[in-house]
Amino acid sequence: MEITVDNYFKKRYTAFKWRSNTSMVNKIVIAFLAACFTGIMAQVIIPLPWTPVPITGQTFAVLMAGVLLGRWWGGISQLVYVAVGLLGIPWFTGMTGGYTALIGATGGYLIGFILAALFLGYFADKYIKARKFLPMLVLMLFANFVLIYIPGLLQLGIWTQGITGNWPGIWNLLLIGLIPFIAGDLIKIGGSAALTKAVTPKEAFNGEPDDKNSRKWRIF
Repeated sequence: MEITVDNYFKKRYTAFKWRSNTSMVNKIVIAFLAACFTGIMAQVIIPLPWTPVPITGQTFAVLMAGVLLGRWWGGISQLVYVAVGLLGIPWFTGMTGGYTALIGATGGYLIGFILAALFLGYFADKYIKARKFLPMLVLMLFANFVLIYIPGLLQLGIWTQGITGNWPGIWNLLLIGLIPFIAGDLIKIGGSAALTKAVTPKEAFNGEPDDKNSRKWRIF
């Protein structure tokens, strides 16, 4: 079957329309599959000797879960990922699981995953213009460096204080919990924003308010 541009646009619209209107059972299954993908990407690891926080592929999975699953369900997929992992399924980083992950060095980032996916899902579903490259890039930068890193750094600081007896200074906290990951995150965010532009429909599939007048919507 010949694949044309118009055919591709129609298929991506149909896929998102189906995702929006499908049954609750199907949505739960999709959310679980997205959680599984996050678990797989959590095993893409580059350890760093000076920090307990490794480089992983999770961020890409989290960002795309928000975009592809949309309002609520992107966040639910990450809630499933965290909840099932806390129950002992070993799909956190390094094939680990259990409730201790939430109070460990990286527990705050897990909470941030849920917040980031909820945030991106809201904008991706509600605003057509958010599905373009530049608006989505800005939204993903905020989701990554604010919604993921703030709870991540807070818990990392609490964990470090529990281990060493001292709260780390802000500079030391950034050195072990943020700065080493900026370059990799920018690559993942750029790729995720580009993929969002390619795979999301640029027409309304669920009554988006900017369907007829998207130029009035701004993110700056």
